[in-house]
Amino acid sequence: MKEKPQTSAANGKIAPLSADDLDAVVAIDKALSGVSRRGFFEKRLAAALNEPGDFVYVGLRDGPQLVGYALARLVEGEFGKPGARAALDAIGVDPEHQGKTAGHQLLAAIEEVLRHKGVSELTSQVEWANQNLLRFFASTGFAMAPRIVLTRPTDQPIS
Repeated sequence: MKEKPQTSAANGKIAPLSADDLDAVVAIDKALSGVSRRGFFEKRLAAALNEPGDFVYVGLRDGPQLVGYALARLVEGEFGKPGARAALDAIGVDPEHQGKTAGHQLLAAIEEVLRHKGVSELTSQVEWANQNLLRFFASTGFAMAPRIVLTRPTDQPIS
């Protein structure tokens, strides 16, 4: 069996993402989810370019190759609650680079920038079926929020 080449992602370089990274981010996300969410990432990029102080976008490079990304947006007090917090919109690591601390490095970089912005709370959402992401969040200290979020389709009338 052929051995996988060792990568240096664990010692990779964290830097802010740029518009030039869009294709790589979409490719990594598609490798993880099986679908392209180009529209989502294009909208986030447009919003970040319009209001750069409200977003934190970081990437991890192994040499010139982008191997991971994390995107967060600042959210002013939910439901009138005072204080700034942030929502982690997306985090992804190329499957070949997973399990080598890349996700932890990305999350730490997001948290460092948020600390400098005076943000002390980071939240996220994940589908229950995404066990890998749930395990990652658990390993980084995320905990279940003390609230329940209910959803329902809005294309059907309420009876």
